[in-house]
Amino acid sequence: MIVHGNRFTIRPGVPPEQLEEALESLRNQGRTIPAVRSFVVGRDHGGEFEWGATFVLDDLDGYWEYLTHPAHRNTDRVGLPIVDRFDSFDITDDDDPQIAEKIAALHQRRYDADPELTRLVSDLGEYNGSAAPGPHGKA
Repeated sequence: MIVHGNRFTIRPGVPPEQLEEALESLRNQGRTIPAVRSFVVGRDHGGEFEWGATFVLDDLDGYWEYLTHPAHRNTDRVGLPIVDRFDSFDITDDDDPQIAEKIAALHQRRYDADPELTRLVSDLGEYNGSAAPGPHGKA
């Protein structure tokens, strides 16, 4: 099992309705992507981020389905432009010693296939985590 998570802070001055559109798109990912077993989208407490989301996936095949699903692409389109700081992480009970590299390779494969996503991620103020350094080595 893999729990994929995101923590993020919104750029100053973003209208509340634009934030809500992005949060609803995250919720829609959880409802519509078949590989997602459960999800949580909400306020991030106990850290330096404002918002967070987690998605529970069975395995790497499910992770790829999650990454490439149109609902996820919509969240990239409406969410990334309003995000300032972004942190992604993965927690897994998979004992494969190369699981981190395999997860990073899925993200890189997606960047390589999607120049618009690469641009959106490159425009973030700060980006760290399981998918980092991301396109163009930006961390």
